[in-house]
Amino acid sequence: MRNIINISLPEALAEEVEKEVKEGKFASKSEFFRHILREHTLAKELLEDRKAFERGEGKKLKSLRSLR
Repeated sequence: MRNIINISLPEALAEEVEKEVKEGKFASKSEFFRHILREHTLAKELLEDRKAFERGEGKKLKSLRSLR
């Protein structure tokens, strides 16, 4: 089930969203905002990982094989 959320944007931002959709980068305005939210979530995860690494909790990779 989906929830509907209405937002208010300044004209310049609304035009930017519309431009992205018209250029075919996103199928709809909703898809644009879903993309932004996914990127926001990823950015938060990366920040948490960076903080963990700075606390010495991260894993240093010696090579790409270390990812396995």
